[in-house]
Amino acid sequence: MYETLGLETLTPRAASLILGLVLGLAFGILAQRTRFCFRRSVAGAQGERRSAAGVWLTALGVAVLGTQIAVALGWITFADHRFTAPELPWLALSLGGLLFGAGMVLTRGCVSRLAVLGGGGNLRALSVLVIFAVVAHATLKGVLAPLRVALGGPTLSLGEVTTLADLPGGALLWAAVIAAGCAIVALRSGNHPGTLVMAALIGLLPVLGWVGTGYVLYDEFDPIAMESLTFTLPSAEMLFWLIASSSIPAGFGVGLVGGTLAGAFVAALLARELQWASFENPRQTGRYALGAALMGVGGVLAGGCTLGAGLSGVPTLAFSAILAILCIALGGALTVRLVDHRRGEAGDGRLAARAS
Repeated sequence: MYETLGLETLTPRAASLILGLVLGLAFGILAQRTRFCFRRSVAGAQGERRSAAGVWLTALGVAVLGTQIAVALGWITFADHRFTAPELPWLALSLGGLLFGAGMVLTRGCVSRLAVLGGGGNLRALSVLVIFAVVAHATLKGVLAPLRVALGGPTLSLGEVTTLADLPGGALLWAAVIAAGCAIVALRSGNHPGTLVMAALIGLLPVLGWVGTGYVLYDEFDPIAMESLTFTLPSAEMLFWLIASSSIPAGFGVGLVGGTLAGAFVAALLARELQWASFENPRQTGRYALGAALMGVGGVLAGGCTLGAGLSGVPTLAFSAILAILCIALGGALTVRLVDHRRGEAGDGRLAARAS
């Protein structure tokens, strides 16, 4: 379709940079206002989990319906996408999800949430983003790449049944079931209607990403990858572009990360919530650094973060994306239980010392 748009002055890659920037700006603004965060929905304080889940699942329900409608209209297809590969790398997906989930608890936010916080002046979040990008790049193409290859070896053959769309009922039925379940949770979450509307708008962004890169900007003479909202590969691309921009042109991922930071900054500034925040002590610094590294390795192994495997991946209805996001949730839930247990033991130890 790209050749019919009359954009002779722009290559598809340059146009994808603009698309990523626009989607990132929108995501940064909306996520900052809604406190959009997957971690809070599975490992937040008891009183905030329901509201956080309502926001996240509202976005997911819209993304699932929108993506599958685009597939039904013939605009995009995931037939040859990595999500729908017939060999499921179950070990990499499971372990990667668990590691990412643990990391997001240690850093008190997944990568997308930390990008939004970083745009608002949180230096802890920005530090995590840098470490995450370095470790993710090392896992993709650096010293940790052999580990990625080894863990990706064990696979489970799915044959021709790689997505929910291949099951009885077809894609639209399963999309409707997921969307209905998300809507039930959202309506019972206690969120303000305006918040849910903004969450629904967030859910449209992955659809626009898939359609934009896979249909609108498709050019058979100068093809680009079909991609949508995710922060694992884009963070690595942003890092590499920052240090070698003269030899590597920016694309969708760079625009997405940069736009998210800018959008969050604008939203925080207008809401008068812009303020500096840094580490409180060396112990906290170490915990955040460890969490960032775990998310860097885990995000690559799992095929994406809570956006890439979750908000963009689950709408493809691929079993690989569903397995990854479930393991991320499990990793987060287990880690927060472990952290709470250790805090309880530490508290008991202090009380015993005082009593003696």
